[in-house]
Amino acid sequence: MLLRCALIISLLASSLVAQRIQLFLKGGSEMLVREYEVQGDRVRYYSLERSAWEEIPLSLVDLDKTAKTVERKEDRIEQLRAESARERVAERKARTELHNVPIDDGIYFYLEEEATPLEQSEVITDKSLKRGILKVVSPLPIVAGKNLLMVEGAEARFATTERKPVFFVRQSKLAQFGIVRLEAAKDDRRLVQTVQIHPVSKETFEEFEEVEVFRQQLASGVYRVWPINDLEPGEYALIDFTPGELDLRVWDFSVVENPPAGATSAP
Repeated sequence: MLLRCALIISLLASSLVAQRIQLFLKGGSEMLVREYEVQGDRVRYYSLERSAWEEIPLSLVDLDKTAKTVERKEDRIEQLRAESARERVAERKARTELHNVPIDDGIYFYLEEEATPLEQSEVITDKSLKRGILKVVSPLPIVAGKNLLMVEGAEARFATTERKPVFFVRQSKLAQFGIVRLEAAKDDRRLVQTVQIHPVSKETFEEFEEVEVFRQQLASGVYRVWPINDLEPGEYALIDFTPGELDLRVWDFSVVENPPAGATSAP
């Protein structure tokens, strides 16, 4: 971001210091000038080619095209100034937010300069439940065929009314992370991911309902994550996974109209 901001400032500086105006002629040609002015039936201009003031009959100059081109260039310079200002504000905000992120690895919900840690959920599979295994650690006991990876409970313990919740991810070891929507499953569980394993090649195919998010890296191992669009009320989770690998970490949360009684909530 700093490099981009510096580039924008550089472009602004070069635009202001070395102003180049295209003075269009009605015959279709043009001249590069530093500035120009209309004086009666003449147009006086400073030629960049000859570094001198010169004049030309007004009847030969396409003033309308010249003025519109200058206006477009000035609008672009103003846009660059505004973009540079926005990026400087965002950079200052990111530095402030980074200062408020706890130093311990974890996923944190961020609201009004306060970070609330999310609890990592235990991941279970339908196949493991049939064998009586209730607590599963990586690697998960996935077998050939269709496997459902789920978390316990019909609702997450952490709930927020924020439709665009902001999360901070601080992880020393991170694979690939994002936000997914959870589906209701049987026995008061929520489906996180479906994994299909080919019985012969053992290739894995993961299926989940991913939410489009922005990811901003604040420092090494620290990211700011938030959804592009408002989240509808429902069950969601931040997940960390390696495509093609039987490894999945889940931090679940609810988006609600009003937090349910007994839930850890944020306004």
